[in-house]
Amino acid sequence: MEIAPGIEVNEKVRFGKPVIKGTRVPVDLVLGKLAAGMTYEQVMDEYGLEKENLLAALKYASACPK
Repeated sequence: MEIAPGIEVNEKVRFGKPVIKGTRVPVDLVLGKLAAGMTYEQVMDEYGLEKENLLAALKYASACPK
Protein backbone atom coordinates (compact mmCIF):
# COMPACT_ATOMS: atom_id res chain seq x y z
CA MET A 1 0.00 0.00 0.00
CA GLU A 2 1.39 3.39 -0.97
CA ILE A 3 1.36 5.62 2.12
CA ALA A 4 3.00 8.63 0.48
CA PRO A 5 4.18 9.43 -3.04
CA GLY A 6 7.01 6.98 -3.74
CA ILE A 7 6.77 5.26 -0.33
CA GLU A 8 4.94 2.02 0.39
CA VAL A 9 4.31 -0.41 3.22
CA ASN A 10 3.73 -4.14 2.88
CA GLU A 11 3.72 -6.38 5.94
CA LYS A 12 5.58 -9.02 3.91
CA VAL A 13 8.42 -6.64 2.99
CA ARG A 14 10.89 -5.53 5.66
CA PHE A 15 8.40 -6.33 8.45
CA GLY A 16 6.02 -3.59 7.30
CA LYS A 17 8.53 -0.76 7.49
CA PRO A 18 8.16 2.08 4.96
CA VAL A 19 10.26 1.35 1.87
CA ILE A 20 11.00 3.06 -1.42
CA LYS A 21 8.21 2.06 -3.80
CA GLY A 22 9.11 -0.93 -5.95
CA THR A 23 12.14 -1.82 -3.83
CA ARG A 24 13.00 -3.42 -0.50
CA VAL A 25 15.07 -0.39 0.56
CA PRO A 26 13.76 1.03 3.86
CA VAL A 27 13.26 4.77 4.17
CA ASP A 28 15.12 4.83 7.49
CA LEU A 29 18.17 3.23 5.84
CA VAL A 30 18.26 5.92 3.15
CA LEU A 31 17.87 8.68 5.74
CA GLY A 32 20.57 7.17 7.92
CA LYS A 33 23.03 6.94 5.04
CA LEU A 34 22.40 10.55 4.07
CA ALA A 35 22.66 11.71 7.68
CA ALA A 36 25.96 9.85 8.02
CA GLY A 37 27.41 11.88 5.18
CA MET A 38 26.90 9.77 2.07
CA THR A 39 26.10 11.80 -1.02
CA TYR A 40 22.95 11.32 -3.07
CA GLU A 41 25.08 9.73 -5.77
CA GLN A 42 26.68 7.25 -3.36
CA VAL A 43 23.30 6.16 -1.97
CA MET A 44 21.82 5.89 -5.47
CA ASP A 45 24.74 3.76 -6.66
CA GLU A 46 24.78 1.50 -3.60
CA TYR A 47 21.03 0.78 -3.59
CA GLY A 48 20.08 1.20 -7.24
CA LEU A 49 17.85 4.20 -6.59
CA GLU A 50 17.00 7.33 -8.52
CA LYS A 51 17.18 10.87 -7.17
CA GLU A 52 13.37 11.01 -7.10
CA ASN A 53 13.44 8.04 -4.68
CA LEU A 54 15.71 9.91 -2.28
CA LEU A 55 13.57 13.01 -2.50
CA ALA A 56 10.45 10.93 -1.78
CA ALA A 57 12.13 9.51 1.35
CA LEU A 58 13.11 12.98 2.54
CA LYS A 59 9.65 14.39 1.88
CA TYR A 60 8.02 11.48 3.70
CA ALA A 61 10.33 11.91 6.69
CA SER A 62 9.63 15.63 6.88
CA ALA A 63 5.88 14.98 6.97
CA CYS A 64 6.05 12.35 9.74
CA PRO A 65 5.01 13.49 13.21
CA LYS A 66 7.98 14.09 15.47
